[in-house]
Amino acid sequence: MKALVLKDAMRLEYDEVPKPALRDADDVIVRVRAAAICGSDVHGMDGSTGRRRPPVVMGHEASGEIVETGQAVKRFRVGERVTFDSTEYCGKCFHCLRGEVNLCDDRRVLGVSCAEYRRDGAFAEYLAVPERILYRIPEGLDFVSAALAEPAAVAAHAVARAPRALGETVAVIGSGLIGLLLIQVLKATEAGLVIAFDTAPDRREAALRFGADLAFDPADPASLPELLRRTGGRGADRAYEAVGASAPVGTAIESLRKGGALVLVGNLAPRIDFPLQTVVTRQVSIYGSCALAGEYPFVLDLMARGMLDARALVSAVAPLSDGAAWFSRLYEREAGLLKVVLEP
Repeated sequence: MKALVLKDAMRLEYDEVPKPALRDADDVIVRVRAAAICGSDVHGMDGSTGRRRPPVVMGHEASGEIVETGQAVKRFRVGERVTFDSTEYCGKCFHCLRGEVNLCDDRRVLGVSCAEYRRDGAFAEYLAVPERILYRIPEGLDFVSAALAEPAAVAAHAVARAPRALGETVAVIGSGLIGLLLIQVLKATEAGLVIAFDTAPDRREAALRFGADLAFDPADPASLPELLRRTGGRGADRAYEAVGASAPVGTAIESLRKGGALVLVGNLAPRIDFPLQTVVTRQVSIYGSCALAGEYPFVLDLMARGMLDARALVSAVAPLSDGAAWFSRLYEREAGLLKVVLEP
């Protein structure tokens, strides 16, 4: 079969590789129909993260149809349209038995090659995955939209991490893909004010298009006073940080009221400067959010009902054979490119 293979740092090739076989009785073979390029793939292709060690087939946001099933597969059949979790979890460890599958002790992420394991991913014609991570695509939802169920589920998982009350004011820091999905999930499930922060004018405009009530530039000295004015001088009840760097985390903390909650979703930088005294003296609660844990049915339902428009976030749909060129354009941060989906 054909696959887009990371052969070396910054070198992707469309090449012939062995077609995957069923590894276990509960595996299925999926014919990949759409695979989206994640920011982690783009950041990882240069070798800086240590999680995309060549050679590896990247890709973990995908959808397709089942072409083969193992003998123990009971809930799915050949021909069904499916998407799947980006994480293979064991289903048996302490965390899995608590429903915390994203924290599985034997967690394997599709398309990741690191010191602990190597697992080829979805930038290929076929992929073998266990039945337990599969989800049916609702009728009427296309493969491209379904491929974005993974980042949408990441956003939904983050939204659910902090205690919530209806009508609360929420700040979303960073209006990239996850930030825009956060805004859509928040507006679909809550009635409160959603305020977006981003330094890029086009991303602030996108935040407003996707449902934010207000969009501020964190570098503008007038932004924080305006947020306070809109919240009775208190600040936001919750903030979701979707970048993962010192400055946006600082913006998120500054936006919060005393006793507010911050959910950290982005992880661009492994370490950041952290305003510890502010967090302690204002009694801010901090929640980390890792991947997802069963939110697929929820976001697929939102998509099917038109309450979450993932397709509108897609900048381009291209053949997998052109994938190397699209990776380069994303790596160079080409203006206007948000999400690219590749079709094998």
